[in-house]
Amino acid sequence: MVKLVYILRARDDVDPGQFHRYWLEVHGPKVRAVAEAIRARRYVQSHTIDTRLNDALVESRGMAPIYEGITEVWWDTLDDLHAAVASADGAEAMQMLLEDESTFIDFARSTIFMTEEHEIFDHTVAPDGGTAGTGASLS
Repeated sequence: MVKLVYILRARDDVDPGQFHRYWLEVHGPKVRAVAEAIRARRYVQSHTIDTRLNDALVESRGMAPIYEGITEVWWDTLDDLHAAVASADGAEAMQMLLEDESTFIDFARSTIFMTEEHEIFDHTVAPDGGTAGTGASLS
């Protein structure tokens, strides 16, 4: 599988609460509605949480300020993504999503790229396929 990673910053004219609500409650369902047309296999939004730990992590590493969150979209292959954008329905869906994103995402301060995952470990899945507890928490 291949994955698109989209690291988001809100437009300056969009309130943080409004950004997160719109992204989750309006944009997310739009992506779900066109998932078949764009041949997407999975879509996940990760919204940044408000915790002092974010500031400590950024400061300890000398990094740039945090982002509002990330979107991840999976396809079976790059060929599937290429085929999706080459089809009339896929191209129309992608254009609609781009136009919608422009209403709440600051494109100039965000970034987007394709990745290939290399799983190192996953303690959330038990050997029998069920959910495993890790016994540890960072929250």
